[in-house]
Amino acid sequence: MSADWDAKQYLRYAEERIRPLNELLARVPELPPRPTVLDLGCGPGNSTAVLRRRWPEARLLGLDTSPALLETARTTGEPRAEYRLQDVTAYDPAPERPDLIASNAALHWMDTPTADHLALLPRWAAALRPGGVIAFQLPGNFAAPSHTLLAELRHGARWRERLGTVRPDASCHAPARYLEALMAAGCTADVWETTYLTVLQGPDPVLEWVKGSALRPVLERLPDPAEQREFLADYGALLREAYPATEHGTVFPFRRVFAVAVRN
Repeated sequence: MSADWDAKQYLRYAEERIRPLNELLARVPELPPRPTVLDLGCGPGNSTAVLRRRWPEARLLGLDTSPALLETARTTGEPRAEYRLQDVTAYDPAPERPDLIASNAALHWMDTPTADHLALLPRWAAALRPGGVIAFQLPGNFAAPSHTLLAELRHGARWRERLGTVRPDASCHAPARYLEALMAAGCTADVWETTYLTVLQGPDPVLEWVKGSALRPVLERLPDPAEQREFLADYGALLREAYPATEHGTVFPFRRVFAVAVRN
């Protein structure tokens, strides 16, 4: 059984992680009164709380595959939301008749062995009420050193046997692919990208950042604490060279891809 997410580690940079969602939702058009809003891949509920602030009277439903993250959402997140343990890749939102399907930094985790996450978009679009909206943002930094160095280390001689087959942390398509897929699904779409120059503080901050996301599938393959420390020492040294500390902190370029699509 896979190790679950660590909600505390994921939320260590909660403000930086939630900023793209706030900017995404600013582009969502007006919804009907008391809309039905789905938060697909809701994680620890921080995204659901943002949705509540934007639509105070909404019926909110958050779905995720992680029991640990959902427990955090239920205990410290938006109290009036409903949360469900659900494989979003197998989920049909149509019975909910949603006015908004939102996904915050989760779509890239929804690839399957037979299809990537683009295949979900027609199903989501078909589930919307007429005039309903899909809004998502996901990381687009898979070609950045934080990820390429991790892949190189995993496939090096020391770790190849243990970590060479770890599921890659998926990918982000070019913005034009999302635009094409959403328009083909019968939507009018707005797709864009932003690179945040996030200034992180503290020792090894980029390592601490990726511990909450991309590094999780790797560390679950190394249950021995000594091996984890060895791997993190190797990876941390590479990250310090790629992202050197300055007197103001460590600059971490963080590219995101955004989409807002309205069903025609």
